Amino acid sequence: MNKSAVLLVNLGSPDSASVADVRAYLGEFLMDGRVLDMIYPLRWSLVHLAILPGRAARSAEAYEKIWTPDGPPLVATSRKVRAALQERAGMTVELAMRYRHPSIPEAIGKLKKQGVEKVLLIPLFPHHAMSSYETAVERVREVVAAEAPDISLTVAPPYYDHPDYIRAMTAAASGYLQQDYDHLLFSFHGIPERHLRKADPTGRHCLARRDCCGEDCPVIGTCYRAQCFRTVEAFVRMASIPKHTHSISFQSRLGREPWLKPYTEQVITGLARAGIRKLLVICPSFVADCLETLEEIGLRGRDIFLAAGGQELKLIPCLNTHPLWIKALDNMASNWLSGSARPHAGAPV
Repeated sequence: MNKSAVLLVNLGSPDSASVADVRAYLGEFLMDGRVLDMIYPLRWSLVHLAILPGRAARSAEAYEKIWTPDGPPLVATSRKVRAALQERAGMTVELAMRYRHPSIPEAIGKLKKQGVEKVLLIPLFPHHAMSSYETAVERVREVVAAEAPDISLTVAPPYYDHPDYIRAMTAAASGYLQQDYDHLLFSFHGIPERHLRKADPTGRHCLARRDCCGEDCPVIGTCYRAQCFRTVEAFVRMASIPKHTHSISFQSRLGREPWLKPYTEQVITGLARAGIRKLLVICPSFVADCLETLEEIGLRGRDIFLAAGGQELKLIPCLNTHPLWIKALDNMASNWLSGSARPHAGAPV
């Protein structure tokens, strides 16, 4: 019988909060052609001459604020998820980060040494984006082809509206939703508008009209924006969120070119000025709390909201190690083993 295993892949974090380690992490991340999709000489010049000299120190300060005794929150939490899933599923589970450690080659090497022949890759990104889901998948494929060609690789599709994912997220948020609040903001990680257009297999649909992400969206399998909207629709329906008490925004913009709008910072300011006093923010792009949730929203976002006249901003934690999230991952693995898994239409597999 073939030995099977699950490989979880998340984005990654610096090895420490030092400027040198943060610079190394950002350099690896930003030099990825699926993150900054420009010709290599231009990308190298932009990253090493314009971005890193100032950004590394600022990011190091931000990481210092959220660092834990177990290391960066994203990696520490992902390790706990791996352990919990392995215990529940009763099968080998490895963890890798797209950037830094534990690396994808390290994880593939462990699986190869254990004699694993079949691997289910579960990218820890609910939505398809070339700078997250796609780059993780393609990097794993490259490493498997080069270092473990005998391993059969299956890729779990984006699960942006899967009932298990939505159920876990609503359960994790339930305690906050039962409290007194004025508005719920869904803040997704932003991407450049050009990334959306590049992922459009038709080359003519995404952002071509105002309602391009409607119910009849023909490119839903690769459209990050449409998938984000589907996540919100499913969450609002399952959690019974009243109409007109929630909105959507996109955070973590880099550079001056157009990114998906509206921008989270501007929305937070606008809500406060419009009279919203108690704001809840949830970040469905992330399944583990990290710099973008804990510092960008939980600290800086809160300060922005209070400065604009708001009274209280509460960050709803990510799924992290919630039991229903571990169960959702277990279901993905079980369905794969039984051969009953079915990808979303148009999703890369």
